[in-house]
Amino acid sequence: MLGPGRVEVAMAQVLQRAWLRRGALACLLWPLSLVFGALAALRRAAFQLDLLKRHRVAVPVIVVGNVVAGGAGKTPVVMALVGHLRGRGLAVGVVSRGYGRSAADCREVSFESLPNEVGDEPLLVARTSGVPVFVAPSRAQAANALLATHPATQVIVCDDGLQHHALQRDVEICIFDERGIGNGWLLPAGPLREHWPRKVDLVLSAGAPPGIRGFTARRRLASHAVRSDGTRTLLADLAGRPLTAVAGIAKPEAFFAMLREQGLQLARTLALPDHHDFAEDPAEGHTGDLLCTEKDAVKLWRLRPDAWAVPLAMEIDAEFWRALDGLVDAKLSSAHGPQTA
Repeated sequence: MLGPGRVEVAMAQVLQRAWLRRGALACLLWPLSLVFGALAALRRAAFQLDLLKRHRVAVPVIVVGNVVAGGAGKTPVVMALVGHLRGRGLAVGVVSRGYGRSAADCREVSFESLPNEVGDEPLLVARTSGVPVFVAPSRAQAANALLATHPATQVIVCDDGLQHHALQRDVEICIFDERGIGNGWLLPAGPLREHWPRKVDLVLSAGAPPGIRGFTARRRLASHAVRSDGTRTLLADLAGRPLTAVAGIAKPEAFFAMLREQGLQLARTLALPDHHDFAEDPAEGHTGDLLCTEKDAVKLWRLRPDAWAVPLAMEIDAEFWRALDGLVDAKLSSAHGPQTA
């Protein structure tokens, strides 16, 4: 019998499959998508007419988001952006809503923050990137708090928020995975949060999605895994050992497939809902090594410090970085502030 988490994953998989074509379930939901589209259009119009306030902060803002529901790899791209911008000598900060967190305040994320209070993805970014990360229900509030606390910040990267029009942005990056735009319908009949195509500055896609033009990113697992105490091991050294893999992400099977591509034999896989809280040990009673994603590790390590987290690496076209640098440099030399050396 399926547990609650498994039921949620199964239902999500049914919808994901339905969103790939205009079949019976999608057609049944299509009238609701008209309502969704009308409400979204009214909200956008309210911002465009200044009926709802948009907030401009004192530094350039880069928004990384998508138009398709479900994970498309935004957070790994955010971490890659932060690394690139820091490599240029820029002081960077990150803001996020902190999806799934229990708290409703505005706060800075620290290494010791609890994932249920700040969100698993902001905590992962804070621990791996070494830059200030703030979360709040309003991304504009988070951005203002970040700048007040870290006034030397030169660029803010917003994790998600393509549809969060209250925060004015200078660069929009839209992420796609292999699904592309699916059946091309709006939620809930299709995967789209808003109509595509729409104007953005940069499009970045992984998995060769059909009909999507832009720059290419490639997702791959790192060659090593790490435990909570910093111990590392090569994935190759885990081959031939009894392994259980767990993933509470949008597409668990993609993580399991990448592990198998590394030559690992998975005795058991546990697919859990995205942002699963890991209140209990998912592999209790099972012996052998436990593998998980980095995002899951920030929660799972409280129960299983011995779990091996496997980092995800992003390989992004050099042309993308050149295009991004041109956009950022133009904003840094404008009214936002002086051009950096």
